[in-house]
Amino acid sequence: MAIFEGAGVALITPFKDNGEVNYDKLEEVVEEQIAGGTDAIIACGTTGEASTMTHEEHLDVIRYVCEVTKKRIPVIAGTGSNCTETAIYLSEEAERLGADGLLVVSPYYNKATQKGLMAHFTAVANSVKIPMLLYNIPGRTGVNIQPDTIAALCRNVENIVGVKEASGNFSAIATLMNLADGKVDLYSGNDDQIVPLLSLGGKGVISVLSNVAPKQAHDICASYFAGDVKTSARLQLEAIPLIAELFREVNPIPVKAAMNLQGKGVGPLRMPLTEMEPQNQEKLKAAMTAYGIL
Repeated sequence: MAIFEGAGVALITPFKDNGEVNYDKLEEVVEEQIAGGTDAIIACGTTGEASTMTHEEHLDVIRYVCEVTKKRIPVIAGTGSNCTETAIYLSEEAERLGADGLLVVSPYYNKATQKGLMAHFTAVANSVKIPMLLYNIPGRTGVNIQPDTIAALCRNVENIVGVKEASGNFSAIATLMNLADGKVDLYSGNDDQIVPLLSLGGKGVISVLSNVAPKQAHDICASYFAGDVKTSARLQLEAIPLIAELFREVNPIPVKAAMNLQGKGVGPLRMPLTEMEPQNQEKLKAAMTAYGIL
């Protein structure tokens, strides 16, 4: 059984002006997501700025999200690292803190071979009992998890259950699903590719868009699963201009700007990320207005 089906939000982490995690605001955004129909919360991923958190902050955010969510929907904790021992530590702690699943990115910068990726992911998965998703995003990590590697991990490691695919390479994704033998839960890592990926057997999306439009992202998936592909495709296409603006600058710069434009007060980014350029904010604002969320 999949950890979730539908639209899981790649949740931002709100910060105070002094850079500290804003836990009161974090509770607000989690509650807004649940009320908006989000199917899962993904805490401390790329969008959550986990790469600039200390280990203590990282785990405390996971703990807090689990406490606020109270098992109403699954919480998936981002626990990846380019150090296998660190990924194991974060994963073990996330399980202890109540996470329902893990999202583990391929090791970045050190560019492991496929053999190294197999060893890394296997070691992390074997350290916990909860299900784990791989995260393939070669544009950020510098390494691609090959389809046969993903399929082999899902076949041979009991609690590696699927992958968040953000490569954008549909030929590779189709090859993966041909090899999958029903053992790979596939999630889109790109909001502009939800419906095409669902058509290949995907379970849903791990979504940046959901931060500002949870119901709409949920409905793209729900319509598809209900057999109304025409409505699902329409909703996908209607969201394309906004999605483009949400990625005009590197994620999560635009989505935090968008939430602040909505009056959510999620605060600044942590360096080295900087605030969105004013001319790009105007384009974002126009897209949000056209989409009806501003």
